[in-house]
Amino acid sequence: MLKQSLQYKLLQKLSPQQIQLMKMIQLPTQAFEQKVKQEIEENPALNSGKDEGDEYDSDLQNDDYDDTGTETIETDINIDEYLSDDEMPSYKLRSNNYSSDDDEKSIPYAAGTSFNQFLTNQLNTFRLNDQEYQIAEFLVGSIDESGYIRRDIDDIVDDLAFSENIFTEASEVKRMLGYVQRLDPAGVGAQSLEECLLIQLKRKSVTKERALAIKILENAFEHFVKKHYKKLIQKFDITESELKGAIDEIEKLNPKPGGSYANNNKIVEQIVPDFSIRIIEGELDLTLNSRNAPELHISNEYNNMLKGYAASKNKSKSQKDAVQFIKQKLDAAKWFIDAIKQRQQTLLLTMNAIMHMQKEYFLTGDERKLKPMILKDIADRIHMDVSTVSRVANSKYVDTPYGTKLIKDFFSESMMTDQGEEVSTREIKKILDTVIKEENKKKPLTDEKLAKILKDKGYIIARRTVAKYREQLNIPVARLRKEI
Repeated sequence: MLKQSLQYKLLQKLSPQQIQLMKMIQLPTQAFEQKVKQEIEENPALNSGKDEGDEYDSDLQNDDYDDTGTETIETDINIDEYLSDDEMPSYKLRSNNYSSDDDEKSIPYAAGTSFNQFLTNQLNTFRLNDQEYQIAEFLVGSIDESGYIRRDIDDIVDDLAFSENIFTEASEVKRMLGYVQRLDPAGVGAQSLEECLLIQLKRKSVTKERALAIKILENAFEHFVKKHYKKLIQKFDITESELKGAIDEIEKLNPKPGGSYANNNKIVEQIVPDFSIRIIEGELDLTLNSRNAPELHISNEYNNMLKGYAASKNKSKSQKDAVQFIKQKLDAAKWFIDAIKQRQQTLLLTMNAIMHMQKEYFLTGDERKLKPMILKDIADRIHMDVSTVSRVANSKYVDTPYGTKLIKDFFSESMMTDQGEEVSTREIKKILDTVIKEENKKKPLTDEKLAKILKDKGYIIARRTVAKYREQLNIPVARLRKEI
């Protein structure tokens, strides 16, 4: 049976402008600059810098044009505030009084040979026929940035047949792999860590320690990785000092031979801080990077277009369409300028609240002074949504007297001490890191012992929580921290 009913629903929908604003808030400085450049390119009504020209004629603001020929233009856009005012100095129109000296200069980077090309060039030192060279070149192309070939030989044989029309055997590919593994840097072309280390060791002159190291890698690699030193001593009938000498040789090797070359030719990504905090006469001073505060205004050329339209007696359909286009661009330009201002206000408001909540840290640089702080704490202070604070914190950096920091790193959960005092989990992690660094590496502390030490210091933490913090600090378990 069909029924009709009336239902009331309360729905909250974001407008396209609000969605775009949220996206702009989330953008870091360099991406935001690209967004501004893109908007200027796409909207001819939007200009950057100071625009010299006539003032906008406010008499045109409320004009409208209809099919009867009335010389009016329908618009409620007030663009006077975006036009340059010759009587007003430009420095008064800029927030925080930025100067051109604040602009970041681009740094040129020297072009270099890629890692793959570097290896391919070395193939010319071997005497290879055409097919051998093609196989070797294909193998070089299969090497990743770390210097490894992480594919099965059989798969490579199939790929050679399908993509290069080269029909060969696995034995031939393995033979050519031997040539590739003779390339520099030593260890490149290996299919496993064990093979990579062995290639490097066998390239060196023979010593007693290196010979033992080769035997350990070839015959007891699992014991070595798991640091079962007693089993190694028994297996090879050696002394502890002999084992230490062999391990020292292995530790000198490079587990990622490709990284030594590839990293030297990568363009280093430059972090551009969105904020700067300075200590001036004992007080904190917060500024927004000038690159986040571009000087934008409405183009005066559009003003002249409107004046020309109003002055003409005979108005055509094409002129009417042109005026409608102008109105759309003016609306978009006005919204974009407003969005940038809202973005600046939101960034400054959020960072100012964070700065004052973590005032002791910013004055001293001592991470133990960081207070427990979650996104909701800042959201409540500035009366904004948690998601807005998250967008600011996750992608923005601040330049402090103690280095450039990611803002989200200042957030941490709280934990109670045995004295009932609320402390940041970052403080506990710092203490945990210090305790592990100072431990006896011959007998590293287990998670249970670490939990007891922290308890003695007043931090009541379960063993599993210690394990979680240790993993977050990228510190291995006690067995893997053991040294001879």
